[in-house]
Amino acid sequence: MSQKNKMSIKEMLKLDLKAAMEKDPAATSIYCVKHYYSGYKAIKAYRYAHWYYERGMKCMARYISAKARHKTGIEIHPAAKIGYGVFIDHGSGVVIGETCEIGNNVVIYQGVTLGGTGKDVGKRHPTIEDDVMISCGAKVLGPLTIGKGSKIGSGSVVLKSVPPYCTVVGVPGRIVKQDGERVSDMNQILLPDPILEEFRRLNSRIVELEKKCGIKTVSVQSDSKEFFAEAEKPIGKEEK
Repeated sequence: MSQKNKMSIKEMLKLDLKAAMEKDPAATSIYCVKHYYSGYKAIKAYRYAHWYYERGMKCMARYISAKARHKTGIEIHPAAKIGYGVFIDHGSGVVIGETCEIGNNVVIYQGVTLGGTGKDVGKRHPTIEDDVMISCGAKVLGPLTIGKGSKIGSGSVVLKSVPPYCTVVGVPGRIVKQDGERVSDMNQILLPDPILEEFRRLNSRIVELEKKCGIKTVSVQSDSKEFFAEAEKPIGKEEK
């Protein structure tokens, strides 16, 4: 994260473009990204706004930030610190707070909030380390740290720091370990589904209890025809 301050705006924007081309299969050309990607436009506006903010021209910085928010639907405070190669995909509804720090090569999807809890002063927004992916609708709140290479699942609410190379899902967010190995794929489709996992856990528990009670376990999948045929019988009528 320390390298971002050593690069010019032009150099960082070039890496932002490269990130969009590499991480979005729908990106057909650099021209397309430059002119039609709201995420890139918001990052570009932020970089200039941040430049003014760092030099004490806060009114100009806020003007650029407000104009970008109006055009893109993405709100990035000009005081936030954002590294290079950052890609905001789709982008609508993204909010990045004043004291937020974002590392290099981070991917952020639509509806993400990197905000405060309303209780802290000073440093009150998250620190996002390099190579993190934050899926759509996730909320990361407070002065916590999301470790390098981690993934935040869609709709998760994260209120505690996350170690490097972890996957977080659910409300409140919980860490899902994958054999203790580094998460290498940045594909949000492959993230674990907390609801499906809970259904599986409950189903296993039901089977276990039925065995203890001596109840025969019925597989709906294997007996689906009989199951639905029984369910579709008219109420109050019996077979003759």
